[in-house]
Amino acid sequence: MNIAMTGASGFVGGNLTKAFNEKGWSVTPIHKGDIEIGVERLKALLTNTDVVINLAGAPIIAKWTEQYKKVLYDSRIGTTRKLIDALKQIEKRPDVLISTSAVGIYSEEGSHTESNFTYANDFLGDLARQWEDEALKARQLSIRTVIFRFGIVLGTNGGALQQMITPFKLGLGGTIGDGNQGFSWIHIQDLINAFIKAIEDTSMEGIYNLTAPEPTTNKILTKTLSRALGRPAFFRIPEFVLRLKYGDGARVLTSGQTVFPERLLQGNFRFKFPDITSAIGDIIKNIK
Repeated sequence: MNIAMTGASGFVGGNLTKAFNEKGWSVTPIHKGDIEIGVERLKALLTNTDVVINLAGAPIIAKWTEQYKKVLYDSRIGTTRKLIDALKQIEKRPDVLISTSAVGIYSEEGSHTESNFTYANDFLGDLARQWEDEALKARQLSIRTVIFRFGIVLGTNGGALQQMITPFKLGLGGTIGDGNQGFSWIHIQDLINAFIKAIEDTSMEGIYNLTAPEPTTNKILTKTLSRALGRPAFFRIPEFVLRLKYGDGARVLTSGQTVFPERLLQGNFRFKFPDITSAIGDIIKNIK
């Protein structure tokens, strides 16, 4: 299996690459510089590949200046558009494109599945919709297309949880705001298994929520992490403090979505870590 991957050096990409290599699959990373060089470079990297995985995207937790919003747009929609343009010019195209999106596409109100949802009416929701629309153009090239809407990815040596561990170990952990915002998440091992299934199972096509079947809240996440580390978590981070640092970008931290992986469950995907207690316990055990 020959796989070409954007975002291969990131937390998710690095873990996927390791897992694929263990299966004897080869991974060709597509770097930012390759994308900037242009379509001929991309054509060379995409030729004779079986799978294209598109993980590229600048960090979303940042201050959303108008300039940085453009960076977010170009790194997602711009990159995906260039991939599609290159795929159009390849004679033997890959069997499947697996592209990325995020649960930020959904409203923070209510709960959401792939068949019953409300889109967010904000910058992040619009960004995700445009990102998906660009990737879905691969269908016109007769390429099976899967889009995973990521929840917050939890694992060791990277991701959101890694940034939380140190303050919690120091007894400085706590909720963000009132802590009642939805927290839809996925353990890195379940993410890896979902990608492998999407590659091997040719019936998988379209939009999938890549989240654990038991979403939680920021408050319960905080309590679970505090208990697993044996440290208090009395602090509360006011929303205005995060807004001072991140501006509109603070919404990624102060709001959240409640999302269920309906299609994965219907496809008999088995989650190794379906609940936040088992996921946090596994991660802390491996960090220690």
